[in-house]
Amino acid sequence: MIDKTELYIDGAWVKSRDGNVIPVINPATEEEYASITLAGKADTESAIAAAKRAFPSWSMTSPEERLDYLKKILEVYQSRELEMAQVISEEMGAPINLAISEQASSGSSHLKAFIRTLAAFEWVRPLRPGTAGQDLAYEPAGVAALITPWNWPMNQVALKVGAAIAAGCTMVLKPSEIAPMSGMLFAEMIHEAGLPAGVFNMINGDGVGAGSIMSSHPDIDVVSFTGSTRAGILITKAAADSVKNVSLELGGKSPNLIFDDCDIEAAVTRGTKFCFNNAGQSCNAATRMLVERSAYDQAVEVAAKVANETKVDMPSKEGSHIGPLVSEAQFNKVQDLIQQGIDEGARLVAGGTGRPDGLNRGYFVKPTVFADTNNDMTIMREEIFGPVLAIMPFDTEEEAISVANDTPFGLSAYLQTGDSERAHRVARQLRAGMVQVNGASRASGSPFGGFKQSGVGREGGAMGIEEFLEVKTISGIVDA
Repeated sequence: MIDKTELYIDGAWVKSRDGNVIPVINPATEEEYASITLAGKADTESAIAAAKRAFPSWSMTSPEERLDYLKKILEVYQSRELEMAQVISEEMGAPINLAISEQASSGSSHLKAFIRTLAAFEWVRPLRPGTAGQDLAYEPAGVAALITPWNWPMNQVALKVGAAIAAGCTMVLKPSEIAPMSGMLFAEMIHEAGLPAGVFNMINGDGVGAGSIMSSHPDIDVVSFTGSTRAGILITKAAADSVKNVSLELGGKSPNLIFDDCDIEAAVTRGTKFCFNNAGQSCNAATRMLVERSAYDQAVEVAAKVANETKVDMPSKEGSHIGPLVSEAQFNKVQDLIQQGIDEGARLVAGGTGRPDGLNRGYFVKPTVFADTNNDMTIMREEIFGPVLAIMPFDTEEEAISVANDTPFGLSAYLQTGDSERAHRVARQLRAGMVQVNGASRASGSPFGGFKQSGVGREGGAMGIEEFLEVKTISGIVDA
């Protein structure tokens, strides 16, 4: 058993004052392999107090000083990136190749983007061009509570910690207690990089305990949360009494619109693989595939073929397979939703309930495809967070847009068409924070976030830094 029961507070690893020790489970084996401490009230308040003490001096550092610290953190991170990938693979089940190429590498990618953004950030700006003595000054908002999920741990930690450091905020990070080991390693990296004591603090804890204390604490000025919409609503309510800035990156049920004027086989193959990536445990996964009726039968056939060819295996093995879901609770939820899809009349064309052949333990799920769905079915409404794709036909462009937008979520949308005019027209009508056309990737530093119940605010780049800033109007200073 790996003992990681200490907490990182005020620049040092310390023993818990009032926490409880819990095991960490390897999702591929269902075995305990490490232990951590869920921080208690005294632990959480100690971390917040350390961040509050550090804020006055840290907030007055220059952007150049903070840039140097980010560069040091990046240097340490890159030197231990393979170690980070191995930790992520073990704690949440990402296959090692994915953990190296996408999971761990996302941390260094975001740190690089914040370094570029901070170097060019304009901290004092004229209200309007030519208005001398009327300035807008961007200043650190205060102490930030950073609450991150288990599905893309370093992606979210780097997006929040990197932005908070760049902004001049101090912080308390609470990673998910289900996959906490990567957060512990990241804290080691922060310490190795020499960030001043109290600027970065890390505690483990659950939402009911440490999470609720952080969300409601009067000495927390900013809450940045990534997770479920249900938890985001509770955090917003808890933060309201002390009027905090709250940034939320929540759930999604992203549509993928496929018109018959594109390469159907390529588009469906790409979309299905993207849905299954990370075992479907991505908030921006394209889980609703809407296909023009003339191409529908072909699309269903291609998606079923991709699902049947998708391998499921142990995370420690190299290769392009998918691994397990993160926990027993997540496994049971996905199994129930697959059965609900069957019960509600969707046509199962690949996968189904139960573990894949040859895997009798671990939280492994069959890559599953449903056809002949409609937008009233549970599998088209709820975020499943597993390797489950639902396909539905449409007849007109207007119908496709209507169905795509008929969801409480609005994180991402995907569009496949060979008609550039249609691409412009449809992309502007999709109610989502991010629209990707014909397999295009988002540029580094692009704002990440969504509409409706998918969240409030944006992460990444300049907009991500601004989530941790206040704007001050300064009038009357005219330089001689």
